[in-house]
This record gives sequence, C-alpha cells and structure tokens, in this order.
Amino acid sequence: MNLEEAGSVYSPLSAHPASLNQPEANGWGEESQRGPAPAASSADDSLLDAYSRAVTGAVKRISPSVVNIEVHQSAGRTRSGERRGGGSGFVFTPDGLILTNSHVVHDAQRIEVTLADGRRMPASAIGDDPASDLAVIRINEARVDEPGLTAAALGDSQQLRVGQLVVAIGNPYGFQSTVTAGVVSALGRSLRSYSGRLIDDVIQTDAALNPGNSGGPLVDSAGRVVGVNTATILPAQGICFAIGINTAKFVASRLLRDGRIRRSYIGVSAQTVPIHRRVVRFYDLPKETGVVALSVEEKSPAQRAGVREGDVIVALESQAVAGVDDLHRVLTDVRVGVSCALTVLRRTEKLELKIVPEEAAKA
Repeated sequence: MNLEEAGSVYSPLSAHPASLNQPEANGWGEESQRGPAPAASSADDSLLDAYSRAVTGAVKRISPSVVNIEVHQSAGRTRSGERRGGGSGFVFTPDGLILTNSHVVHDAQRIEVTLADGRRMPASAIGDDPASDLAVIRINEARVDEPGLTAAALGDSQQLRVGQLVVAIGNPYGFQSTVTAGVVSALGRSLRSYSGRLIDDVIQTDAALNPGNSGGPLVDSAGRVVGVNTATILPAQGICFAIGINTAKFVASRLLRDGRIRRSYIGVSAQTVPIHRRVVRFYDLPKETGVVALSVEEKSPAQRAGVREGDVIVALESQAVAGVDDLHRVLTDVRVGVSCALTVLRRTEKLELKIVPEEAAKA
C-alpha cells in the first residue's frame, strides 16, 4: 500500500489532523486508529499457522516411515576394497519392504538401513529398475510387528495439481530427518535417468532436494506419498524431481514378482494431456486424458507404425490409455513381438495403427 492509498483509506482522519492528538474527544478515536493493525497481523499469523500446521502435520505422519540407506559397493583395488554411498527411502509394507531410488542401491554389495528410531538393520535388494530409477529392498528378518516399522500411506499422483502443497523429506544421516516444503511446479516432466532412458511423467516441485534425500518420499498435506524423490540430474539445484507414486506402485509390484522389469517399447517420448470434451463426446472415449507423443525415435516401432509427433494415444489393444502410467502398464512383456492396435487422435481424426512393440534394452 503506497502513501496515496493510505491517505484514501484514512481520509476521515487525514481531513482533521488535530483529532489525531485528541483521542479522548470521542472516547473511541484511539481504538479506531489502532484497530486495523492487529487485525492485519492476526490474519497474517493465521495464514502462517495454517501453512505450518499443514507441513508439520504431514511430517509427523510420514517421518516414522522414512529411513536412511547406507550402501557398500566394490571399489576395485583400493585400500578398503569398497566405497560407501547411500540415500533415503521409506517403508511401504509392515514387513519391512522399502522403496528408494535405483541409483542409491544399484550394484550394492551390502546394505544397511537406519530406522527413524536410530536402529541399524541389514537389508537386501529385491530388485531395481534403472529405467525408472526405482528400487525395492527388504529389511532382513523383519517381522510384521517389528518395532519402528511404520508403513507409509500411498496416495495417487494422478490427482496432483500444479500449485498443490507438497513436502520432501529424507533421512540422510540416519538420526534426523530433513524437510523442505513447496508447491507442485509442473507435472508431466521428462528426465533422463542414469541408465540413459527417459523417465516420463515426472513431478517437479520447488521443494529443494537436499543431499542424501534422494529416494525419500514426496508427500501431500495429508502425509500421503505422491512421489519418490530423485536427484539424477546435476543441474537440478533448488528444485526437486520425483517419480510419481502410481509409477512406483507398478514398478514395485513387478520387482516383487520377478526381481526385474521386462517391458516392451514403442519409441515415443510422452506426456499426459487432457482431451477436448467435444472430441471425447464425439468418439465416446472412456477417458478424458491421453498420452501425446512429444517425439518419435528413429527406426522405432512407433515410427514404423506411422505415429507422428503430436498424436495422442488413447488406447492399446482396446485398453484405455489415460496417461503415461497407463501406457507403461499395458506395454508389458506379453506385448513383445505381438502386433497390437494402437488408437491415436491426430488433430480431430481418430486412427487405428498397427504396431509391433519390441523388448526394451536392458539398462
């Protein structure tokens, strides 16, 4: 508020400067002059308290599930014969299964987990997927009723909105959690993992990612995990990227079943986008979102099938594709080498293309 605005607000007082020195004249002049300031201050305090309560409440709910992960890897001909690394993770089942980043535990010879209560326990890798930078490890000999094992509540990354409050938390040293808060800055980002493959549908937030917090949870204001924090991109300073929890659920289920992910591949870089309601109604589409092809790789199955940049994929073999997560789910190992019907929207035209997915190269 500038001085002119202030003058216009308090014009009755400014018209009679002498009254400023005579608050007793009407018995309420002093209160009327001082009244607005406490009200504004109170409003600011209430806004701050609401924000603080949201962040502290989310941290209180997720902190018991966050762990520190220490990794020992072979270092060749060195004096100690090994090198150490690590990051964070979070318990997602009561029997000690932990989600973290693949780059945290990849090629680990030995893994130790420090729980929120400070106890150190050995762990082993169930499987890791460098293509999505996700991994699952298990605390050795953990019981369902093991003290200190609290499973995190998992949310739905498909429901995230830009501007939504999120909190990034990690346990880099095993004794004290580190917390940063911010908002969802963007959805549907693509990042290149350390294996060289693009990770699609990544969450970007301005909650800074501290060293050692990689693999920790990104949670909403209710303390539900909506992403797995990753720090594979060196220029990503002052911001945080996270793999959507919906993708993490799918990857974790396959790692638990097979120990690895065998997936098919069509060769597009993709992003989830809304579809115009008129188009949805005209073609009676089951979903109001689809997957737009941002780019098509040379000599890929998608290029051979005639997919173009800007095409929106809405189905594969009659299975609706509402987002990148759905596309990942349908491009399983059973699709490798099998001719499939790929339904796309090209501008306002609905096309059905024949595509033969290939097996994705091992990372």
